[in-house]
Amino acid sequence: MTKDSFYIKPFLLFALIILAFFSVFIGVRDISLSDIHQLNEDDILVIAVSRVPRLISILIAGFGMSVSGLIVQQIALNKFVSPTTMGTLDATKLGILLSIIIFPSASMFTKMGFSFTIALLASIIFLKTASQIKYRSLIFVPLIGIVFGNIISAIATYFAYKYNIVQNMEGWLIGDFSYIIKGNYEILYLAIPVVIISYIYANKFTIVGLGEDTAKSLGLNHKQIVYLGLLLISITATVVVLTAGVIPFLGLIIPNIVSLLFGDNLKKTLPYTALLGAIFLLICDMISRVVIYPYEIPIGLTVSIIGGIMFLILVLKKVKYV
Repeated sequence: MTKDSFYIKPFLLFALIILAFFSVFIGVRDISLSDIHQLNEDDILVIAVSRVPRLISILIAGFGMSVSGLIVQQIALNKFVSPTTMGTLDATKLGILLSIIIFPSASMFTKMGFSFTIALLASIIFLKTASQIKYRSLIFVPLIGIVFGNIISAIATYFAYKYNIVQNMEGWLIGDFSYIIKGNYEILYLAIPVVIISYIYANKFTIVGLGEDTAKSLGLNHKQIVYLGLLLISITATVVVLTAGVIPFLGLIIPNIVSLLFGDNLKKTLPYTALLGAIFLLICDMISRVVIYPYEIPIGLTVSIIGGIMFLILVLKKVKYV
């Protein structure tokens, strides 16, 4: 590790803490930073019930989705594959929709389990399909994933119209943290063990990224690690979509930026990926809250605009070497 990279991690952590602190004071209700020592009861209630849960949700979603993107890129051996471009998020949305239709009075965990199963199956189908493609272009494989995701999304739309629950589906089409309050976001905590397990198995995911033959020659059970990765990705996608809706591009652009700066060793890059993902999502959330203040635009829209531009830059940069 170079001297410069030694200071980057503390700097990112410090930046995240500063951004997190200031984000608590941004919102429709005017809570001034200068009044921090004399907050009234209503201000404390708003911070405790709304602002802090929202902040925690953003941080966990940022950590989880970025790390998930990093893992799936190693598994798929493609830098442009992510939960967004392999249909996982669309499958999660379909799973939630079907769970509402089939189990209308079921608990949140039942719906989560059903949605998780659909997301996992879709991820496996995509990887199986991608492995059969002879022309494994850097750009072609994720395009197949986007088509696959659109098919799943079309199926979800069909069922939404058939059972007159289009409004339910629209809530998951685009990410929005404005509805997060104490008591309805705690399911996101399931993404924390995912990040921890990802770090424990980081070296094995790195080996998987070298290819199946190399992994087997090093004594690694390639299929087992791949399925573990898909399991972790599906859990994260499910809890994030259930809580805040679909957040596109996050698992795509952050791992690519980290990879360009620090390489492909997951043990080294995973902390940077998690921190940058949380910082990026937090900045997008703050922009969403101030750009048309006192109103707010969904964070998914902000992430789509900024992430879409960054994605195009990455594509144009990478395509030169394809």
